[in-house]
Amino acid sequence: MNIKLFNVALGIVLTATTISASAQKTYDQGIITIGTEMRGQSVEAKSYFTKDSLAMSFSTGPATIKIISDAKSTFFAVLVDVPVASIKKAAVYTPAEIEQAMDGMPKFTFAPSSETKMIGKFNCKKVVATDPKTSKTYDIWVTNDVVLPPSAFAKYYAGAGGVPIKYVSFNQGQEATVTVTDITDGKAPAGTFTISPDFDKISLDDLKAMSGGN
Repeated sequence: MNIKLFNVALGIVLTATTISASAQKTYDQGIITIGTEMRGQSVEAKSYFTKDSLAMSFSTGPATIKIISDAKSTFFAVLVDVPVASIKKAAVYTPAEIEQAMDGMPKFTFAPSSETKMIGKFNCKKVVATDPKTSKTYDIWVTNDVVLPPSAFAKYYAGAGGVPIKYVSFNQGQEATVTVTDITDGKAPAGTFTISPDFDKISLDDLKAMSGGN
């Protein structure tokens, strides 16, 4: 499993919150399609969301990775399914591990600009996010076309003035540009937000060892 791709997805999921603004459409549940790139490899992730839960799934090599969380950031689990190796593992974060991950996320200040553009089907405006600790800035693009429920997007962009459509994801010191390509209505398949009994539960340290991470 590619640990860097895993960290990109985890950086998105670990920081979920409600983002709302003057909007044309409100989603109580649905599917978000997200694209990113790591080391030249394009990755597409699907996120099923409700008011209470999020499940993001993507593939890397022979592995399918699913990350499950709740809107209150009290539960995180990472499921790894590698059929060719008969591997089904589920790492459930402890409260201390969740707190540590959340503490490592940036806290931004925001400066809106007058620059606008279309990204896919979304009307977007540019907002400059600044990390006061490093003085580093990031151009992010947000839209007011939609309102999404808890668990949909990153808490560190909660004050950006809209739903982030093109932005930078952060996790364990790694950064990756993420673009939302679609948001649609839809109900998640049964069992999407739970751990199936055929998965062996492991620790986060065990997951990192599987992934070749530290």
